[in-house]
Amino acid sequence: MDKQQLVIMLVIGAIAGWLASFVVGSPRWGLVGYIVAGIIGGVVGGWMLDAAKVRVNLGHPFANAVAQGAIGAIAVIIVARILGG
Repeated sequence: MDKQQLVIMLVIGAIAGWLASFVVGSPRWGLVGYIVAGIIGGVVGGWMLDAAKVRVNLGHPFANAVAQGAIGAIAVIIVARILGG
């Protein structure tokens, strides 16, 4: 992975994490928290959508990645809330 890919992944993770926290009403975690939630969400979202055989197609690969990451991050936040009490 080169530097450009890393920066793109971090930007997508930050946007996806911010969207997820906005949707589920999470406390504000700051940029690092959004990036972490978005990156974990991207992995979880990719797995969930592949398992369900659902394809995200918003017309641009960047938008697709953000949507997939946000969907996964929403799921991660909800599961964390259930397990955390």
